[in-house]
Amino acid sequence: MNEKNEKNKKSKEAICELEVTFGVIGGKWKPLILWFLGELTTLRFGQLQHLIPDITHKILTKQLRELEEDQLIERKVYAEVPPKVEYSITDNGKEIIPILGLMCDWAYKNNYFGYDLKYNMCDVNIEDLLVLDNTSEHL
Repeated sequence: MNEKNEKNKKSKEAICELEVTFGVIGGKWKPLILWFLGELTTLRFGQLQHLIPDITHKILTKQLRELEEDQLIERKVYAEVPPKVEYSITDNGKEIIPILGLMCDWAYKNNYFGYDLKYNMCDVNIEDLLVLDNTSEHL
């Protein structure tokens, strides 16, 4: 990055490491995106939408961009028509997966704090949720 870009980049400030961590991986969708990519390594946009049916196209795009900016995932664009884009988890992103697993265990041990789960992602084989069909045009 050149000097001009570094000056124009907004400085971020946090109270502590926990705030930084929750700022990077927090929210409703980022942990799920990371969990799926941690389990399946590489997914296309449509596959992620299939796995997270409640997320909008706009929000999924935004979350993927933020995760890419924070270097937790990588985006690979293939030069073909129609364009093919794949998202993969980085080594840095893989480091959070055991922590997400511990969070699943903690929620379970505490009876999900009274929440009714719409989906139980922690205890399913994610490959069973998604038929990885490379011939499908919408994936």
